[in-house]
Amino acid sequence: MGISPVTYSTLQIKQMNIGLVKQALKTQESGTKAELAGQTSLSIATCNTILNELVATGEVIELGPNESSGGRPAKKYKYNADFGCAVCLLVKTSGDLYSIECSIVNLVGDIVKAETLEDLKHVDMDVIDQLIGRLAGESNHVMALGIGIPGVVSGGVIGVCDVPDLVGKALGPYLEEKYEMPVTVENDMNMTVYGFYHLQHFEEEKTFAVVTFPENQFPGAGFIVDGRILSGNTKFGGEVSFLPFGMTREEQLRQLHTAEGFVRLAVQVLTSIIAVINPVTIAITGELPQQAQLDDFHEGCRKNIPEEHMPLLFVQNDTNREYMKGVVMTTLEILNSPAQWIEQRQ
Repeated sequence: MGISPVTYSTLQIKQMNIGLVKQALKTQESGTKAELAGQTSLSIATCNTILNELVATGEVIELGPNESSGGRPAKKYKYNADFGCAVCLLVKTSGDLYSIECSIVNLVGDIVKAETLEDLKHVDMDVIDQLIGRLAGESNHVMALGIGIPGVVSGGVIGVCDVPDLVGKALGPYLEEKYEMPVTVENDMNMTVYGFYHLQHFEEEKTFAVVTFPENQFPGAGFIVDGRILSGNTKFGGEVSFLPFGMTREEQLRQLHTAEGFVRLAVQVLTSIIAVINPVTIAITGELPQQAQLDDFHEGCRKNIPEEHMPLLFVQNDTNREYMKGVVMTTLEILNSPAQWIEQRQ
């Protein structure tokens, strides 16, 4: 039985074309209709229609005519980054306490406002909802919401999670219905690896991994394979604490907090990742890894992995910048391609 081809409605095709024009404008200071047509492979007439609509709403600004060597000068257009904004939240755990980092970003991802709620004794849907309500009330034209969660997320519904009050909650669908805008709820490691990957500025699509060993929590991982996030059939990909270590989860957590046990378990995780996805680089993150252990990690992996297949390994304990970068990028990408959101809601 063959796979049915994906078909799009006229509305979805139009929205995708609008997204192409928006993205083209966001990557440059300004452009003419002809330049945008060349970048997007759309006709000049289609670009003209889209630009007229975006200028009418204020999302695109029409500039003065371009300098011309002869004939009628072409108009130039610029994306209005401050036409709206997105609210992005990072939910984190630290022992028995939680924190939520908040960023309001404009439509090209620049942070306009930031704050952090620390030492929270519990985080649930009401806490997140009230926070979003306050931030939206203080911001101009919020167009999308993005949330990173330390747990498994599928279709905006949270599964296994380090925040007990969020387990089993349909956070994404609830917020979409209440605020009537695109909502991205994603696993923290997927967002961190996505942020890491784009900050590396690879010239071609690569395979990249991030593995984290947090204090008092189980390890996790995120993967980019050939330039795309790999999250798996049920979004369980990266839950490396479920690898067959030959011990209970309680014993695993205990050994992770001993020097010898940590290196041994970390090497098992790294070796498994290398053997399965063969990444070019693995970032080792969280509170537990130390720079001085890099040689131990490399030597441990080399017992099973040939040198020519070893990735670059590096330790980076603080991944806050990368985590936020991933959430911001993913949230704004949905605005560039609203057809994705339409498709998800059908």
